[in-house]
Amino acid sequence: MRLKLTLAYDGRSFDGWQSQPGGNTLQDHLEKAASTIAKTPLRVHGSGRTDAGVHARAQVAHLDAPDSLSMLPMQWLAALNTQLPRSFRVLQVDEVPSDFHARFSATGKTYTYDLCLTPILSPFRYGWAWHLPRGVDPQLLASALDSFIGHHDFQGFCARRGNETESTDHHRTLSQASFKAIDDGLRLTFTGDGFLYKMVRLLTGSAVQVAQRRCDLAALISLLDQPAGLPHGRSSHCAPADGLFLEAVHYE
Repeated sequence: MRLKLTLAYDGRSFDGWQSQPGGNTLQDHLEKAASTIAKTPLRVHGSGRTDAGVHARAQVAHLDAPDSLSMLPMQWLAALNTQLPRSFRVLQVDEVPSDFHARFSATGKTYTYDLCLTPILSPFRYGWAWHLPRGVDPQLLASALDSFIGHHDFQGFCARRGNETESTDHHRTLSQASFKAIDDGLRLTFTGDGFLYKMVRLLTGSAVQVAQRRCDLAALISLLDQPAGLPHGRSSHCAPADGLFLEAVHYE
């Protein structure tokens, strides 16, 4: 039985999603919990990686339950949560077809990023928002975000993991890049068919630079769709992990 897991977590407590030797990643904790329940090693596949400090309201993963177990999805839900740290919860467990894959079946993702614009950052927002007491110009922010919408080469807005190949395709399509007011600031929303490494943080940081008049909008736009064969410029304005949330993973 293949199980789809919907997950939420406070990223501050973990070393990102992907398994590492230290064992304090979200994948490590989830695999340990599932393997303890099944009494056999189980592999968990996520919809994608989130970095250390990045949060999720609805990350998605899947695992294959052994045939020897007769547990229902709701029983898996309860059992997994008894094995996980309190800052990491399984919100829902669903049985899915055997060809479902958390990563490869996904058609897109939505991320949000919170900006806190109050003079003093509340201790209850620490680690959950980027504190910008200087504020931002909403019109400039909207213009910067609008420039990201559509199909572009986002090579200028991604970081290198160190294992990329020359043939890596950096084209992605964003259907949404917008913001709305929240109690203490603004919430940015990005929806696209896929995201490159640190892409949302670089888009956010670059848009904030424009909105604070530290960078010209034309300079930001020049980093999009750079001509092939020429040296590619990259944005160096990476927003901190604090305010970033994986909001949803979309499937057909």
